[in-house]
Amino acid sequence: MIIYLQMIESDEDKSKFEQLYIMYKGLMFHVAMKILKNEFDAEDAVHQAFLSLIENLKKISDVKCPKTRAYIVIITERKAIDIIRSRSKLVDMEFWESTYGIEIPLPGDHGLADAMARLPAAYRDILLLRYYNGYSVREISSMLHIKKDTAQKQLWRAKAALQKHLKGDA
Repeated sequence: MIIYLQMIESDEDKSKFEQLYIMYKGLMFHVAMKILKNEFDAEDAVHQAFLSLIENLKKISDVKCPKTRAYIVIITERKAIDIIRSRSKLVDMEFWESTYGIEIPLPGDHGLADAMARLPAAYRDILLLRYYNGYSVREISSMLHIKKDTAQKQLWRAKAALQKHLKGDA
């Protein structure tokens, strides 16, 4: 953690990062392990996620909130998938894009929460980043390391899939 703290200038940001580190490092490792199934790769993914968090520390207002937790999980998942992409061109990325993510049990309200839980994780992530966390498409594309047009198209597809689930067509 000392290395990370040296990258941060203000004492307030250092304190916020320390809280994030203590609170979420275990969750981040669990998420990365679930995707990578390898301790060393999971540690790399968590390290990359922490570096990304340092870059975006100003965007996190409250350490102990579901919004921050969701953001951290999404960043960690994406960093784990980046490791898979960089290490193997043989991996079917559509499989990973559709299967990674924390499973969400259906709340049973037959409403928005059920529809969101039925979406593929990639669609849930982009919808949460855009509408729950309030990031712009440009910021999302930067976070996910994809082109802005790709992020826009994925957001459009996610909204269409959500609408389909809400109407009961899926």
